[in-house]
Amino acid sequence: MRTAIDASVLWCILKQESGWQRWEAALLDAQQNSDLVICDVALAEISPYFADAAEMLCHLEQVGIAFDPIQAEAAFLAGQIFKTYRAEGGPRVHMIADFLIAAHAVEQADQLAALDRGYFRRYFPRLKLVAPVNG
Repeated sequence: MRTAIDASVLWCILKQESGWQRWEAALLDAQQNSDLVICDVALAEISPYFADAAEMLCHLEQVGIAFDPIQAEAAFLAGQIFKTYRAEGGPRVHMIADFLIAAHAVEQADQLAALDRGYFRRYFPRLKLVAPVNG
């Protein structure tokens, strides 16, 4: 089993934003049954937090998150779903990066740790989402 991680989750943990401990616990729980992975798009989105790529990759390795680049099938899926989203009047608030991260999880992982802003469930109905337990 593999759990892909959205950049928003890692930002929350890295910056210790509200709820970061619950996200950290959710990832630790997911890690009990699956490998944690991050795609190149999410990696790029968290890169401003680090001084260089080596530091970023070292940190991810230390916390048990492996780099998993997006494959062609996932990129194609993201483009097709984004096309549908735009045809249905979806605004450019959600850029294709969000769709790439979700498509990576659908094609190359089993679930995605991410905040559901509604469009994941709507446009990726097969995608299982991991979220922290409230409380």
